[in-house]
Amino acid sequence: MTTSNLGVGIDVGGSGIKGAIVDLDTGEFVSERVKITTPKPATPKAVGEVVAEVVRQLEWDGPVGVALPSVIKNQVAVTAANIDKAWIGTNCHDLLATHLPGRELSILNDADAAGLAEVAFGEEQAKQNGAIFLTFGTGIGSAFFADGKLFPNTELGHLLIDGVEAEHLASSAVKDNEDLSFKDWAKRVDTVLHEFDRLFNPSAFIVGGGISRKADKWVPRLTVDVPVIPAKLRNRAGIVGAAMAAYEHVKP
Repeated sequence: MTTSNLGVGIDVGGSGIKGAIVDLDTGEFVSERVKITTPKPATPKAVGEVVAEVVRQLEWDGPVGVALPSVIKNQVAVTAANIDKAWIGTNCHDLLATHLPGRELSILNDADAAGLAEVAFGEEQAKQNGAIFLTFGTGIGSAFFADGKLFPNTELGHLLIDGVEAEHLASSAVKDNEDLSFKDWAKRVDTVLHEFDRLFNPSAFIVGGGISRKADKWVPRLTVDVPVIPAKLRNRAGIVGAAMAAYEHVKP
C-alpha cells in the first residue's frame, strides 16, 4: 500500500524495533504499530532482517525511513549507542538496501527524527528560538532546533557530568535498572538539565520518550529555570520523523 501522503517509519531502539504507516498530513498512525524485540547482539545484519520483517508485516512497498541510535553522516553510522559496535563505519543505506531491495531509504539519528516530528506536529515551543528536544529511554537522545531548523547529530546523552555520561546517570533505563522512585530519578534529570542549560542556554527543553507519558510524576519536581515541556507525540515521534525523512528525501 502506498499513497502520496503516507509513509513508513521504523524506529530502532535498544529494546524494540517499531514501525507504522503514518499520515504525513497529520502525523497520525494509519496502521497498527508493529514492534519486534531488538535482536541481541544488535548487529547490522540482524537489525536489517528485523526492519525488513516490520515492513513486511505492514504490507508496505514504498519508501522507508529508519531512525537509528547513531550519528549518521552521509548515511554512514559514525557511532553506535545501544546497538552493536559493528554498526560503526557501516553504510546504513547500503546495508538496509540488501534487506529492502529497490526501496528508497532514508536513515537518520533517532532523536533527530523524533525532534523533526515534534516540530512538525507537536509542541509549538519546539519551533521557537533555541529549543532542545530530549528523549529519555535506553539512553538520552538529543536534537537541537533554532527556530524549528535542525542542527543534526548532537549527542548530549554522552556529555560527562561529574565524570559520568548523562545517559548513564539519568536515562529511563537507569531508573528501571536501579529501581529509582520518580522523586530520586527527577533529581538526576534535574542535575543533567542544569548542566545542559549552563552550556547551551536553550529557550525550552521538550522531553519525549516513553517516560514522558508520566511527565506529571517528574517534570514538576525539576528546578531548572528553563521551561520543561512534555512532547506531544510521546513515543510515536521517532516513527513519525523517520517516515517524514523518507517522504522528504532527507539523507544526512
